[in-house]
Amino acid sequence: MSLTNADDEHKEILARHFLMSEFTDDELSELVKRGRRRSYDPHETIFLKGDPGDRLYAILKGRVTISAVSAEGKEILLNILEEGELFGEIAMLDGKERTADARARTATELLFIDRRDFFDFLTRHPDACFRLLGVLCSRLRWTSQIIEDAVFLDLPQRLAKKLLAFAEIYGVEGEDGIRIDLQLSQQELANIMGTSRESVNRQLNHWRELGLMTVNQGRINLIRPDDLRAIVVDT
Repeated sequence: MSLTNADDEHKEILARHFLMSEFTDDELSELVKRGRRRSYDPHETIFLKGDPGDRLYAILKGRVTISAVSAEGKEILLNILEEGELFGEIAMLDGKERTADARARTATELLFIDRRDFFDFLTRHPDACFRLLGVLCSRLRWTSQIIEDAVFLDLPQRLAKKLLAFAEIYGVEGEDGIRIDLQLSQQELANIMGTSRESVNRQLNHWRELGLMTVNQGRINLIRPDDLRAIVVDT
């Protein structure tokens, strides 16, 4: 099977995901060949809640936000996904409607594989089914953690935990702490926390006054991350 240089690059990106990290070179080549690519502008909609779950997506470049909107119009930001991550697998597997919205956060390039083609691939490579179970289990654990945090942690604990998680993924070490290389508005943080922007603003201002962090043009710098970790475990 002949691949272009771009195909080889995309194959390497897919191989970073734990679902596909143990796939053979031929299996990855087959997936790339079965997939199609599409570019999205920043904030462009990929799919909406209620759309058919007919594709699996892999992020080749850029970032994607997953969110949900209540009947009252309140938005909850569920996740921000990076290059190499997969999404849309649950609805693709059961063939039911999408349960959330997906939008490009930045200029984004996706590889998508239609449900029919992916199931044909699984039929030809049944061992891949067991790896896919791992993805589904990780999604279930992630959802359970969100519910537990909402029930058992107060806002300072949840906000500190989320900022530390962002620092783990997007953090850039510097002389004055860890800069989170991800521009987030206070409204987006509030949507993630399931609270008001005013509540997030008060908490961030309090931590700035204590010298735990700085905020500059939407980017947060954690000056004393250990103090934030102590807040998370403080019950």
